[in-house]
Amino acid sequence: MPEQTLEQKITAVKELGWPFPEVPNIIKNNLNPLFQLRPYQIEAFSRFIFYMNNTQIKQKPTQLLFHMATGSGKTLIMAGAILYLYQQGYRNFIFFVNSTNIINKTRDNFLNPLSIKYLFSENVTFGDKQVRIKEVDILTEFLFSIHTEKPGLFNL
Repeated sequence: MPEQTLEQKITAVKELGWPFPEVPNIIKNNLNPLFQLRPYQIEAFSRFIFYMNNTQIKQKPTQLLFHMATGSGKTLIMAGAILYLYQQGYRNFIFFVNSTNIINKTRDNFLNPLSIKYLFSENVTFGDKQVRIKEVDILTEFLFSIHTEKPGLFNL
């Protein structure tokens, strides 16, 4: 019999009546209030947090995929997941995309407060600490230095 997928395992646990977490305030309060979370997005956050806190099913390295339709708010889920993970102590997040168009849209959604699709609240706070969302392009510099043999920030 084939092994169950992660989605099947989490669904089975939920059907057994295990309590699933609510979307924490750290996510609700730091996402742009213009975007009301839809029920399936709340479900995605709940399953994500359940997985991250469940050592019986969590695998390392942790790699997750949100299987959601185009226009369903995957980038909003990604922003909320980053907020949650930041609170857990993670500090660096990396995106891989397959087109310049997607990276430009994502950059605008994450970094441009004037964009109508900006994902974060005006002030992103964790307790009394205000956090600034910023882009870091060190990986590009690192890859460039490898390919050009130009001295860079990293030494191999």
